[in-house]
Amino acid sequence: MFDLNRRKTLISSAVAGALAMLAAPGYGQEEASKPKSADTIQEVMVTATRYSTSLLKTPVAVTAVTQEDLTRQGALNVKSLSGEVPNLQLGGAVDGSSGVQIAIRGVSNSDFTEIGNPAVGLHVAGIYSPRPQGALALLFDLDRLEILRGPQGTLFGRNSTGGSINVIPNKPVIGSKEGSVELDLGNYNHRQLSVVQNIPVTSDFALRFTAMGVKRDGWINQTQDKYDVNMPSKGFPADGIPDTDQRLNRKLDKSDYYTNRNQWAARLSGLWKVNKDLQWLVSYETYQNNDAGDLALKDCAQAAGTPYACKGGKYDVAINVPGVTDMSIRTLRSNIVWNLNQQTDIEYSYAHAVQRRFQQQDSDAGYQNIEADVNATAAAGGDHWPVVDNATYTLGSRFASDVHELQLRQNFGSLRYVAGLFYMKEKNSIDFGQDFLNQGPSGYPYANFYHQPDRRSESKAAFAQSDWQFVPAWNFTAGVRMSKDSRADNNGQFWEAYGKDYFNGILDPGGPGTPGYTGVNSSLLKPGMGAYYGSSAFPAASSISNHAESWSKTTGRLGLTWQINPRNMVYTSLSTGYKAGGFNDRFNLCGTELDANGKPYDCASGPPGPQYSFLPYRPETVTNLEFGYKGKLLDDRLTLSATVFYSRYKDMQVTGQHTVGRSKRTCDADHPACDAVISWWSTQNVGRADIKGLELEGQYRPWRDARISYSASLLSAKIADYPTYSDDIGCTARAAQGVTPCPDYYTGTDPSLAQLRPYNVVGNHLPYSPPKTLNLSFSQDFYFNDGWSLSPWIQWRWQDKMYFSLRNLDTPHLSDAQQAYSQVDASLRLSAPGGSKFPWHAELYVRNLGDVRAKTWAGIGGPQQTFTVASYNDPRMFGIRLGTEW
Repeated sequence: MFDLNRRKTLISSAVAGALAMLAAPGYGQEEASKPKSADTIQEVMVTATRYSTSLLKTPVAVTAVTQEDLTRQGALNVKSLSGEVPNLQLGGAVDGSSGVQIAIRGVSNSDFTEIGNPAVGLHVAGIYSPRPQGALALLFDLDRLEILRGPQGTLFGRNSTGGSINVIPNKPVIGSKEGSVELDLGNYNHRQLSVVQNIPVTSDFALRFTAMGVKRDGWINQTQDKYDVNMPSKGFPADGIPDTDQRLNRKLDKSDYYTNRNQWAARLSGLWKVNKDLQWLVSYETYQNNDAGDLALKDCAQAAGTPYACKGGKYDVAINVPGVTDMSIRTLRSNIVWNLNQQTDIEYSYAHAVQRRFQQQDSDAGYQNIEADVNATAAAGGDHWPVVDNATYTLGSRFASDVHELQLRQNFGSLRYVAGLFYMKEKNSIDFGQDFLNQGPSGYPYANFYHQPDRRSESKAAFAQSDWQFVPAWNFTAGVRMSKDSRADNNGQFWEAYGKDYFNGILDPGGPGTPGYTGVNSSLLKPGMGAYYGSSAFPAASSISNHAESWSKTTGRLGLTWQINPRNMVYTSLSTGYKAGGFNDRFNLCGTELDANGKPYDCASGPPGPQYSFLPYRPETVTNLEFGYKGKLLDDRLTLSATVFYSRYKDMQVTGQHTVGRSKRTCDADHPACDAVISWWSTQNVGRADIKGLELEGQYRPWRDARISYSASLLSAKIADYPTYSDDIGCTARAAQGVTPCPDYYTGTDPSLAQLRPYNVVGNHLPYSPPKTLNLSFSQDFYFNDGWSLSPWIQWRWQDKMYFSLRNLDTPHLSDAQQAYSQVDASLRLSAPGGSKFPWHAELYVRNLGDVRAKTWAGIGGPQQTFTVASYNDPRMFGIRLGTEW
């Protein structure tokens, strides 16, 4: 923990002293009169204000990352930037959605589906990209990445409560034949090829073609899952027949294991300078992802010393549903800039994107119930059977979006402004299903299937932001954005099948107590049964979704900047951000389970029969106050950007397993209250969080041809209000292992707490918000008389402990935390003389030198939530990059 108020006082004193020195008469003139060193830090231009401005003269908390930085760090996509930028953390989805969870200053979103909205806006070439899967697209041939921290409620206001990431590709260069090619070879059979070619067509028109492909074996130890249960005491003897589903099981090469890489992308851009005042940039980009996907793996270190200890290696998995992803993103972008006169620009941008995805995932990774947790018998049945076999399928999806933005920019010297109109529409469809074999009380499978043919979202906004230099060196900023969002579901359908319905009339499996019945095994599972086979494998749809809602909000920004001298500035700003509300799939609040007679249970309160709801949720908002300094010091050899901020995060949208109802059940060991709590994976507004912190970053040139880059952050992102949090995580396992037990069910009279296990999470950390981070890198260029150069580079990154849920559960054997860790990357680059026709380079590299396995997501999982499961970063990767350019 850190005392932020004390640190603020120390920082304020230090900054005040520095500003007094900077403002002293003659200080700026004396600095300006000194000759510039050849090793001063080069100026970086950004578009964080929709104008092209120097990074160190832009009054926004923004980080710029170049393609050189990305290549050196081995960053393939936005997910690779986790921890590289102050208070930026990224995690991967393990739910078979190929989503990416992006968190800035603790503000994030964990719904990666077609109904979810990210809290950090993703833009490509300044144009909003609505789907979080777009963050997986390969980063190649870029001018830079811009990461804006804090709510962007004016200029980048669409769903940017946490911040915004802008991916800016290189444009074609008129008159140039420049190009490059680079080959990367590494361990795990890593192969990566990047190609760039600029094509001058005429004196005012050029094309640029660029492509990248990457393949790599999976690093887990994957075997085929042919589990044959052997629990004679329960009436389940081994019989030589696999009890897990074998319909998709097949032998795989390592190149098709989970955690592999198999992706490619290409972009063709054209730039036409119609005349000296008008230019048109058009690009078409295609991205293809054929990865197997990721898995939630057992944390063997935490499971050690419990009945669930790993029996083999810590990355051993048994798979009967091979990972398959077939995701494509095709995008057409257009940008027209018209300079009407010296004061006025008009810019129109348009993007049309279509994302398609087929995906299948083994959701259990081969982890089975131990005998002590099995209460079912072949004769009498029960709730917990010896075989766990779950799978998730996206049989098809199409997410189509059109985004338009029109901007008017005018600059009158002391006054400039940008005003614009924004419009986005999405039409999405998806077919998604899940299989769960051996469910109680009869051991039959359960399957569900969603057919959502028409899910529409629409967003409209008008915005303006002005900068007024009301006296020399002082600038006032004011901006406003008026947004209106709507969403509609049309004819969404939901199917489910339990018991004999699962078998789709193909056979009668028998049941507990019938001769030879030992649960469902692979011999009973035939084509045409279950979610993989779509709606034809189910009886009539049990639910139809037709629903629509809309929301509106006005957000804005106020700012004040003092440009002390050409090298130093301070600023303050007050900004707000908003993320639209939404609703979930139509759901029966009494639950989906059936009683012994095959009929649904009634709700514990209210009329008999199903009680349906779309479980709507409100927009979330963030209000942020920050103070910043940016400047060059030590004869321009040191740059420093420092930001102190405080944010109030209200009506947080949290996606997870929420309690939504209670059904009437008979008393048993699993339902002591005689009613069953109904929980559902959904999004809810949960309260308020207070976020405050400090961010530092910059570069330092200690001597000729040397560069140090640094960043650091302090963050306190904590829950301030959440009266209805229910602690339902791994209750059975926590009781069995003697760790902090789950609270009892609420028995008072407050209706908002009914059906909950109330737990006070006030003061708990938001997910993906480590309190402290530090990043240091050093490089040195050595030049030789014959033109050769040698450049070693090393980077050290450390981050504090962080959590992946609001519960902040961290016990010896059950945890949703990643402990503090550090990671080291290094490279050594040899460059040939630049005067040759094809100057080449060779670079040896190693990433994650210490083979530190850090979690990118963690939770309590496994059969009956009995142990910690997690996804992890890549192990130690090393190799060589070979390239040339012309």
